[in-house]
Amino acid sequence: MSHAADQPAETYSYLGPAGTFTEAALKLVEAAVGKPWRSVNNVGEALDDVVTGRSVGAVIAIENSVDGGVSATQDALARIPGVRIVGEYLVPVDFVLVARPGTALADVRTVNAHPVAYAQTHRWLEANVPGHGHIPASSNVAAAAELLAEHSVADAAVAPPGITDHYDLAVLADSIGENASAVTRFVLVSKTLAVPERTGADKTSVVVELPNEHPGALVDMLEQFATRGINMGLLSSRPIGDELGRYRFVIDLDGHVRDERVADALLGLRRFSPRVTFLGSYPRADGVRSEVSPRYSDQAFVEARDWLRAIVSGEPDAS
Repeated sequence: MSHAADQPAETYSYLGPAGTFTEAALKLVEAAVGKPWRSVNNVGEALDDVVTGRSVGAVIAIENSVDGGVSATQDALARIPGVRIVGEYLVPVDFVLVARPGTALADVRTVNAHPVAYAQTHRWLEANVPGHGHIPASSNVAAAAELLAEHSVADAAVAPPGITDHYDLAVLADSIGENASAVTRFVLVSKTLAVPERTGADKTSVVVELPNEHPGALVDMLEQFATRGINMGLLSSRPIGDELGRYRFVIDLDGHVRDERVADALLGLRRFSPRVTFLGSYPRADGVRSEVSPRYSDQAFVEARDWLRAIVSGEPDAS
């Protein structure tokens, strides 16, 4: 019997265990409310769930406002065919310091923390827990869970807010992150190839490989967007891995594939690049609508095509 048959219908996968920021993002997915959720260990497993049908969707982190693009997600989306992004969700990122009940802040000497979480909280820790030692953890939740292990050597842990809903721990301090506006962007990935309807506040994600490393190749690629008035929200380079110096680019565009300017840019990319991977067009989480100059409106593209069609058809000049 297949794994897909063993899994309940309409299961959603997320990077677990319970209490992670990814689970917080999944809580924002309306379609997942009341459905089974499957905790996985990494992005590859989450996407494999979608590809094999164990899950109808998976929520994965793709970008952080502090650390930039999540390379593991970008590489996986570029490598694994047949999946599409159908939605995005923003989760504020903050941290709390937790300890076993009865522990006081003054008792803390050693702190468990995921390296990324520690980088975002080390100034607070240095100011409030001077001389502390840091033990790297595999995840934010694992940092907290380890405190309850039989031979734990840490006194406290940096963890996500709400961790005490899952573990019997006490909060020693709230909001210890250095950047109060830090946010992580998550995407919902599905196997469906249907593109969500455009809303006017949309985003399109693609992966593009340069044809070769000639001078100006990157500028040639970027001109596909600049000449059509398209803003890029993300431009991240990732090594292709087949030889040194070869890169692919993960790009977020403002707009929808059904917008004339975006469609025209994708056609230009397809002529230019040996490989363009369309990851999806989907509503923006922040609901911000694209500001489009009249020269790049749908009407402008349609009128230009009609003008050319009339010339080719030998119609009288109507201008």
